[in-house]
Amino acid sequence: MTNTANEVLQFVKENDVKFIRLAFCDPFGAHKNISILPDELPSAFENGIPFDASAIKGFRDVTKSDLLLFPDPSTLSVLLWRPDRVVRFYCDIKNPDKSVFTGDSRYILKRVLNRCEDMGYVCKIGVECEFYLFKTDENGEPTTNTLDYGGYLDIAPLDKGENIRREICLCLEEMGLKPETSHHEQGPGQNEINFKYSDALRSADNLMTFKSVVKAIAARNGLFASFMPKPLMDKSGSGLHVNLSLSKNGFNIFKNKIGENSKIAESFIAGILQKTPEITLFLNPITNSYERLGKCEAPKYVSWSHQNRSQLVRIPAAFDEKVRMELRSPDPTVNPYLAFALIIAAGLDGIEKELTLPPAVDLDLYKADESFVKGLVAIPDNLDTAIKLAESSEFVKRVIGEDLLSEYIAYKKQEAAMYCEAEDKAHFYKENYFRYM
Repeated sequence: MTNTANEVLQFVKENDVKFIRLAFCDPFGAHKNISILPDELPSAFENGIPFDASAIKGFRDVTKSDLLLFPDPSTLSVLLWRPDRVVRFYCDIKNPDKSVFTGDSRYILKRVLNRCEDMGYVCKIGVECEFYLFKTDENGEPTTNTLDYGGYLDIAPLDKGENIRREICLCLEEMGLKPETSHHEQGPGQNEINFKYSDALRSADNLMTFKSVVKAIAARNGLFASFMPKPLMDKSGSGLHVNLSLSKNGFNIFKNKIGENSKIAESFIAGILQKTPEITLFLNPITNSYERLGKCEAPKYVSWSHQNRSQLVRIPAAFDEKVRMELRSPDPTVNPYLAFALIIAAGLDGIEKELTLPPAVDLDLYKADESFVKGLVAIPDNLDTAIKLAESSEFVKRVIGEDLLSEYIAYKKQEAAMYCEAEDKAHFYKENYFRYM
């Protein structure tokens, strides 16, 4: 939906909207919002709504605590699960003088997309997001008892999540998102819903919406939805597979098959492969993320191939505008704006440097001989390693800015230290991630 501020104000008046949520994302992927009444919306568009940035992890200290939220009118959505009339906007964050707040991850993605446009390209992104459904106790608190014991593509009665997925999909559709497929995943109580690709900024907004809808619909049905990468240590982890295509003058350059006169697409992929170790901190941002990598179809090495699900980058079998690359390492705990910005910027660097795509690895890397995989670059296998690579990366610093990187690294070092000191890792995961992700 694309709206001007005046059109939005008219919509709010004609539909007797009662509350307006101004939403944004903190650097670590947490969904935040402020609610205002409709009478305040004209001022919000013109002057912004202030909030205490020192209370948001990774933003600012108390010496410069004021920031402003400016709603983006094109992101208007009605929150259908609310009993009253509530609408939500995603916001741009600015300083008190209305200048851009450079720590706003939505702005960082916009800046990368401007570079993409200047180079003559448009990047489309679609995501495949997995999640678990757990039962709750008599107090409504989440348990580790899964909704069902179904497996991949199972149906009822093994699959007990079918009605929940249907309700989620219908809600998303009415909010302007377009779900394409939904199914039971490999783990007990694990589900996946995929929605149609969009431009990168809208796709990041859509992912934030998707997660909030899943949480809300699950809670309405007495369940708890978890996007934690590995909530059950002996079961399949939850990934966020990021599908990217690149078009120029309306033509999807991935339609030229890899290896058949498609140098630009190959360089784009090569750039992403090259930078993945440096940006893994932002694709797999918590200690629990590394329990998933290298297991149950989650990648372990920097490699690519056609259709092969053991690779970091897979070129799925597809046709027409759905021809794309799939990045398989990210998980649902990402800040999508930072993750997409870094992924796209890495690909653009690859194009500018005319990087050569290494040969495809047409092997099952879960079963490959150790002598072979030793020759591959490994994805960081713990948070400490990911922190060190990001901290020393001039590329990451250039894309997200030195100040935000410094704040992000400082918090992640604290998190890694707490994890290292924890005697019971499972308890650490439960207390720090399970109920919040």
